[in-house]
Amino acid sequence: MAPLLPLIFFLMFSSNSAQGPPSPGYNPSSKISTVGFDQGFRNLWGPKHQNLDQGILTIWLDSSSGSGFKSLHPYRSGYFGAAVKLQPGYTAGVITSFYLSNNEEHPGNHDEIDIEFLGTTPGKPYTLQTNVYIRGSGDGNIIGREKKFHLWFDPTQDFHNYAIVWNPTEIIFLVDDVPVRRYQRKSDATFPLRPMWAYGSIWDASTWATEDGKYKADYKYQPFIGRYNNFKLGGCTADGPTTTSCQPLSASPSGATGLSQQQYSAMEWVERNYLVYDYCQDPKRDHTQTPEC
Repeated sequence: MAPLLPLIFFLMFSSNSAQGPPSPGYNPSSKISTVGFDQGFRNLWGPKHQNLDQGILTIWLDSSSGSGFKSLHPYRSGYFGAAVKLQPGYTAGVITSFYLSNNEEHPGNHDEIDIEFLGTTPGKPYTLQTNVYIRGSGDGNIIGREKKFHLWFDPTQDFHNYAIVWNPTEIIFLVDDVPVRRYQRKSDATFPLRPMWAYGSIWDASTWATEDGKYKADYKYQPFIGRYNNFKLGGCTADGPTTTSCQPLSASPSGATGLSQQQYSAMEWVERNYLVYDYCQDPKRDHTQTPEC
């Protein structure tokens, strides 16, 4: 029996490491209807690097351009999501993103909530970067609030759902309905409150995206492709009549602020196993600029 023991331990470890997070017990995405790309979005830049076919939006980056899209309406709060499938292989320096921003409305002084996939080199996993900007200053002193994660699946093999729930009290980042981060409104100065649009893009961020800029985009591997579908936009728009009938959405089954205990357990599992960077724990950061830590 002795020769079987290593195999048994290997199988036990493989099974455990392949296991996903515990069920959050609630799927916020099920409450929001899917919209077609043209129903909710439009091309913003790089129109020749964007294609819509059978509900799947493909955008790509090559040496001539990347591409981006933008929601038709600004929002004061809501649920914003899309399923994304990333490109395998060498993608260093390339960022594929889905985010909220008002940078066109407030250039040099904008708010932003980011889901960004940081490209990588073969054999290393993608990094999912979540970030929050509040009134980013135009003097180069933009204060990011990054938390970075690896994923418990290969995001190049299939579409997975990524979403942001933004309401007046908190921001929840979700991956396949599993909460991975909760950012609370502890003060008006550290929370985005102005209307924002939803965006997506693929672009060259070689100066910082992959291992702090160590690896750059290499265009011998072009085009770099991002695929999106299952778009979800559910929230309070900011460009229609002001009304009190639109209630901010919650990520929890109770409809209240915060998450259920089951959701917290799933989020803690992700943090314990897949969190790779937390700005609040970075000794090189000036934490007087991030009092929420």
